[in-house]
Amino acid sequence: MNRTLFLILAVSVFTGVMHAQSNAEMDKEIESILSKLTLKEKVAMCHAQSKFSTPGVERLGIPEVWMSDGPHGVRAEINWDDWGYAGWTNDSITAFPALTCLAATFNPELSGEYGFAVGEEARYRKKDVLLGPGVNIYRTPMNGRNFEYMGEDPFLASTMVVPYIQGVQKSGVAACVKHYALNNQEEWRGHINVKVSERALHEIYLPAFKAAVTKGRAWALMGAYNKYNEQHCCHNEILLNKILKTDWGFDGVVVSDWSGAHNTMESALYGLDMEMGTMTNGMTDSEEYAYNHYYLASPFYALLKEGKIDESVVDDKVKRILRLMLRTNMNPTRPAGNKNTKAHQDAARKIATDGIVLLKNTDSFFPIDPKTTMTIAVIGENATKSITIGGGSSELKAQYEISPLQGIKNRFKNATIIHAMGYASGPSAYGRVIPSKLDADSLFKAAVKAAASADMVLFIGGLNKNHHQDCEGGDRLTFGLQFGQEDLITEISKVNPNIGLVLVSGNAVAMPWLNKVKAVLQSWYLGSEAGNAIAEVISGDVNPSGKLPFTFPVKLVDNAAHHFGKLSYPGNNIDVVYEEGILVGYRWHDTKKIKPQFAFGYGLSYTGFDLNNIKTDKKTYSADDKIRVSCEVKNSGSRDGAEVIQVYIGKPGSEVTRALKELKGFKKVYVKAGKSEQVLVELNVNDLAYYNESAADWSLEKGNYIVYVGNASDNIAQKLKIKID
Repeated sequence: MNRTLFLILAVSVFTGVMHAQSNAEMDKEIESILSKLTLKEKVAMCHAQSKFSTPGVERLGIPEVWMSDGPHGVRAEINWDDWGYAGWTNDSITAFPALTCLAATFNPELSGEYGFAVGEEARYRKKDVLLGPGVNIYRTPMNGRNFEYMGEDPFLASTMVVPYIQGVQKSGVAACVKHYALNNQEEWRGHINVKVSERALHEIYLPAFKAAVTKGRAWALMGAYNKYNEQHCCHNEILLNKILKTDWGFDGVVVSDWSGAHNTMESALYGLDMEMGTMTNGMTDSEEYAYNHYYLASPFYALLKEGKIDESVVDDKVKRILRLMLRTNMNPTRPAGNKNTKAHQDAARKIATDGIVLLKNTDSFFPIDPKTTMTIAVIGENATKSITIGGGSSELKAQYEISPLQGIKNRFKNATIIHAMGYASGPSAYGRVIPSKLDADSLFKAAVKAAASADMVLFIGGLNKNHHQDCEGGDRLTFGLQFGQEDLITEISKVNPNIGLVLVSGNAVAMPWLNKVKAVLQSWYLGSEAGNAIAEVISGDVNPSGKLPFTFPVKLVDNAAHHFGKLSYPGNNIDVVYEEGILVGYRWHDTKKIKPQFAFGYGLSYTGFDLNNIKTDKKTYSADDKIRVSCEVKNSGSRDGAEVIQVYIGKPGSEVTRALKELKGFKKVYVKAGKSEQVLVELNVNDLAYYNESAADWSLEKGNYIVYVGNASDNIAQKLKIKID
């Protein structure tokens, strides 16, 4: 179609979209467009035409919808009809830190900056839907995709996801929240049936999705691969029709995960709107157009023509799709977007430094004076390995990636820097493990020799985004560090005890080596600015302020999902049973009195903070009240820094099983050295309710509660008693 004709048709059909529309105006516009569509055109809009697009309606000027993977960056261009890369030269982008790092910032304002920056890049690349963010709950440290999510606590994830979504959608790009729901493992993800109590479902696994819909106003949502209640989540009567679209009033589009649809009738009736990635070979192996064989394609059309499915079903799907379009590619006033700007790079670096967590710092090992002339041995594959390219569908084609080694060299110009790999994991691969061809023994010996010749060691190891580590398509196989890292740390400690360890990972790991190193930084997957961010924290240019968004257990069996045996994780290939119920993460450790290696909410600083004058605004509250918790935060050290005030609530003597305490509020505050800041954290009393399975609704108990105020789930400065009338 020529551009002039397109514009004539677009203006004639889509009058009124030049300015922001009210819901009533948009609904009227949608009804007008719907009346002009044939049944075949409606059906065509409900399924893919390529790996990442759905068709428009050319005769009416309705555009295609284009999507891209990208919770932490916009993925490189994929071929029309297979998973190969298209080989473009202008699709390199800014790689932002993975969402575990964003969650570790405990900084909702930064989450909004993150979303806006990645939304601008998606818009510049002419994407209509960004497939992210992910908010599945961290249930087990073995889950290969934990690095894409926002931790173990539903309140933290709910708080952080809302500004991210709002930031993305400012650019006229739909955020597609995923993976709804209960996608908490990669093992058997395509068919495993999750058995979980309704209470745990509503209290732990759904709140972040609910916040994304009801507060973030997400325009799209992706179903999960797994089953719930014996139905696949991409067409699930309870999750999609009842909870999402009825109870929460979601007015956007439900997109299947790629090959997440399995049945025409269920896909039609149980909430799926757009079917993507169903396992056909598109146009490559068949004379017939294979996308027409999707469940919501020709089979759907046939059932509609036969009257076995009412046309109102497809009309509802198309209305949702048109609403998505009016918000994105049929809204000509949306901004043009940007990519690889200095603002984006600065945001990536700020998020990275704000999320790095200082776990251990014996003898003030960190920070290291950037003017030092010492010899520093930088040891570990992760010092130089590109991390942005792995991980499965979240892999990125970054315009640049500063390695930790490069960042350290750039900042410590007076020091003598030597590097030894020490170990090798092999090439990055999605869906398989490729062993390294390098000689492990030679790497090991060279690293020990380098350590012996240095004044100090920076060991930069951990996991990476290869298969069976932090990667889509497979869970981790071991809780410990692989490729001989644990033995290497032990041997290095014998020749040089002056070791600081930078742990690159999106997951907790076993730490049998913890007493052999002086300091530990949890650095996550930090994207384009990784090396600069790590160097800024190591040098003291930035005072670390990140807090763990999930618990590090000492042993794997200390994690609740693993306590109950294999049926609880990974299941029996048919079902997985969430025996721990609501006691996920720190809730389990607190309630069962199991000491973690490092607790949820934990993170050290180069300065000290004192929490004083902690109090609530009153002692008795009613259901609609806000609880206002105030405290004075004093920076008692010599460096400016930031602290996260965390407010947890517990209900002693509850009529139902409860965790000892649950996070219900937090506030990050920046305090200059020697100064104090007043902090106010507000909580909604109604957020103290539990999900009452017998009533299928939320119930708020009257009586006494305890307010716990501290800077980690296991470091409470004061307990306060309140009463709910």
